[in-house]
Amino acid sequence: MDFELTDRCREFQARLLSFMEEWVYPAESVYRQQMEASGDPHHHPQVLEDLKEQARRRGLWNLFHPHEEWGPGLQNVEYAPLAEITGRSGSLAPEALNCSAPDTGNMEVLTLFGTPEHKERWLKPLLMGEIRSAFAMTEPRVASSDATNIETSIRREGGEFVINGRKWWTSNALHKNCRVLIVMGKTNPDAPPHRQQSMLVVPLDTPGVTILRGLPVFGYQDREGHAEVEFDDVRVPVDALLANEGDGFAISQARLGPGRIHHCMRSLGAAERALELMCERARQRVTFGRALAERSNIQDWIAESRVELEMARLLTMKAAWLMDTVGNRHARTEIAAIKLTAPQVALKVIDRAIQVHGGAGVCGDFPLAEMYAHQRTLRLADGPDEVHKRTIFRNEMRRFGGDQATPAMLPGA
Repeated sequence: MDFELTDRCREFQARLLSFMEEWVYPAESVYRQQMEASGDPHHHPQVLEDLKEQARRRGLWNLFHPHEEWGPGLQNVEYAPLAEITGRSGSLAPEALNCSAPDTGNMEVLTLFGTPEHKERWLKPLLMGEIRSAFAMTEPRVASSDATNIETSIRREGGEFVINGRKWWTSNALHKNCRVLIVMGKTNPDAPPHRQQSMLVVPLDTPGVTILRGLPVFGYQDREGHAEVEFDDVRVPVDALLANEGDGFAISQARLGPGRIHHCMRSLGAAERALELMCERARQRVTFGRALAERSNIQDWIAESRVELEMARLLTMKAAWLMDTVGNRHARTEIAAIKLTAPQVALKVIDRAIQVHGGAGVCGDFPLAEMYAHQRTLRLADGPDEVHKRTIFRNEMRRFGGDQATPAMLPGA
């Protein structure tokens, strides 16, 4: 494994770091002011459109997209260091570069499985940053960590599909520019468990689609929103189908692999910024006549944070390298491992930074409290920790001729 940055990656990295220093970090205070002045937690502030225009001018656009037709065609190991940088300002940088979730996953799905009409009507404006999208899979009435549980009904009637059900945590559905949903539901409840589901492209303004509420996260109403959405006899033409009937579960797995690693890359960036804030605060803050940085426990926190970050980064880079060389399917263990590890490491580092900041760490004067809320959510998003542990366990057990625990493996046996 060679994780030396390519010349192309270094060039993008230099441009992106310059963009962050010159435009993104100074825009953070402007962003807060424009959001507060609007009085609307889902307001789309002008500063974001200004940043998008600047990113386009610098060629920092659609960096995530692996196909050269739509972006620079970076490999995962090239995109990883760039996504990490954007994670340092999670509210601004990913969207400024048109590299934010869930659009990245939706654009890849439309690229791989969309019809020519889907690509013309939805993919192109998404790639241009003119609209946003949402992904509707999770449901309130079932344990959606097992996607075969979903109950939303997709029934065919002549030349239409009729959708009935309720989704929640449909992130981005409350974004002012959201125009389209990718919806997963059951087209054939009698098929084998992994062939029951299909995915449809559903315009947000389709009759019968109702956004019931935005779900807060630890009290925060994120700007893009996490919507609870009701589908009441929603009718779309049969050509709204992605790929074929019964392909929904397979499409979701194709979508979630890259999405998970992108989240982890950004998590590392958030943790790096938290570590910087911790070091700066420890250097400046004085208690009982000594700088916090002179306290042994603070020194331990800073040292442990650096070690843990480097371990998580190496694991992420290994996963990215495997995705590039052997494909997502053969990198399943490593993808599960980083999705398990990166948010937990980020949470530990951010928590230490909050403690060093004292009361300031839990208020809005610093980004730490919001960063913590977001990273804690990532231990559930795109599959909870327990699902990823199960994946790792089963892959380990296959080395020994099975994937189930036997009595000899159980505690006390």
